[in-house]
Amino acid sequence: MPAPVKRLLWVDDEIDLLRPHLLFLQGRGYHVDAVSNGDDALELLRLSPYDLILLDEQMPGRSGMEVLDELRKLDPRVSVVMITKSEEDRTMTEAIGRRVADYLVKPTSPRQVLSVVTRLLEGEAIQQQVVARDFAGRFRELNTRRADPRDWREWADEYSELVDWELRLRAAGETGLLAALETLLDDFRREFCRYVCDVYGEWTQGGEGAPPLSVDIVPQFLAPLVGKGRSVLFVVIDCLRLDQWRALLPILDPLAQVEEALYYSILPTATPFSRNAIFSGMYPDGVSERVPGWWGWEGEGSLNSFEAELFREQLKRLTGLSMPVHYDKVFDAGDGEAMLRRLPAHLAQPGVTALVFNFVDLLTHGRSESTVLLEVARDKEALRALTRQWFERSEALMAIREALRMGVPVLVTTDHGSIHCHRPATVFAKRDTTQNLRYKFGADLRAEDRSLAMTVKDERALRFPPGKAATNYLIALEDVFFVYPTKLRQYQARYRGSFLHGGVSPEEMILPVALLTPR
Repeated sequence: MPAPVKRLLWVDDEIDLLRPHLLFLQGRGYHVDAVSNGDDALELLRLSPYDLILLDEQMPGRSGMEVLDELRKLDPRVSVVMITKSEEDRTMTEAIGRRVADYLVKPTSPRQVLSVVTRLLEGEAIQQQVVARDFAGRFRELNTRRADPRDWREWADEYSELVDWELRLRAAGETGLLAALETLLDDFRREFCRYVCDVYGEWTQGGEGAPPLSVDIVPQFLAPLVGKGRSVLFVVIDCLRLDQWRALLPILDPLAQVEEALYYSILPTATPFSRNAIFSGMYPDGVSERVPGWWGWEGEGSLNSFEAELFREQLKRLTGLSMPVHYDKVFDAGDGEAMLRRLPAHLAQPGVTALVFNFVDLLTHGRSESTVLLEVARDKEALRALTRQWFERSEALMAIREALRMGVPVLVTTDHGSIHCHRPATVFAKRDTTQNLRYKFGADLRAEDRSLAMTVKDERALRFPPGKAATNYLIALEDVFFVYPTKLRQYQARYRGSFLHGGVSPEEMILPVALLTPR
């Protein structure tokens, strides 16, 4: 069935002089009604709706602005293009303030008008066609290189491209190709996990070709910004995936120049390990040595209790400077309001201010426990939307705005991501085993299907504290979560479809670190 013809209404007191324009639009398949005054235009609009209205700003009788006010009452959502002889900024500002879709200055050519009409009426369909065509061509290339060897940069770049394709396909409404993309991502994830299992031990031992890891964030990205009498804001948003970060970029782009890099979280991809590594610059064995008794504590809050102290020590070690270092952790609105009151004074003096925001992590954890959150954050797209909605009104964005307003550079990153888990994997363990669903430590610990877990028997590969010779380590691969043989169905039903972290996957490991500088 052919698409209905788009209906245009052109209102201009010199409409007879615009006959070439009208014929040009009609020749391109548009239905165009033309009138010479606002009263006739409003009468036509009362009889039937239009897809777009071309409205002259200067007419005898009712002016274009007056007609615009009236037609908005009749059809608040119709697209309006204001056309005027005036080049004054005031006229343009007035038109934009009244929500016109575009603004043209006379004289206009038929092709110029067609360009605006096509963009407003056909733009989404054209974008959808172009994105579909481009993805179809790129899909074949990505699919044929699956077996090619890659280094960490190529893995990160390809994952970044897959994330961008998903966002582009969804933005264009091209949902039909998402299934093909998900198949590509499934294959990529499986091969990526094999790669990490093969090389991770070399990375932690300082082998050549290692990517920037959690321990390298401050030395490589933050420390070079510090000094020379300058203030720096360091923002860590806990549990932020790369696709969630990319969904926030349209909010930040108007505010700052954004320079993005990618790094890899250490394993396990969980706050006690990855975030401590960022603030201390040390692996778990180093943190354990610096903070006796840290290893083996239960609860993420207590395991990250020393971040401020470790952060100050790391900056002093790297820069040799004595400077003010402020650290705030924001769990709720009360914490955020108190932080924002202190922030201007902190940013006004040379030094570093670090802010940790826990909302996304709390959302991800809470989703597994709340039927309401499970319903509103049921998939990746919904999780991105919720993250964006939070960020638009968050103290995190307010803090970033304040820093940029004061001319202070901002470094934004995260400690780990999360993955939408669908496959349970049975593990056998004794009672001393840790409880996390994506990683397990314990004696006589094994997975029923060994292909679903990274098995580590030597703690040095993970840079864990020595002295645990009887302990085995299992880290889940891909979209797997661990369950025990007892209460098997209960755990499967409860956690299938949850967003979890702690394991090996590109969603959890390949992460953004971005420098924001004032525009």
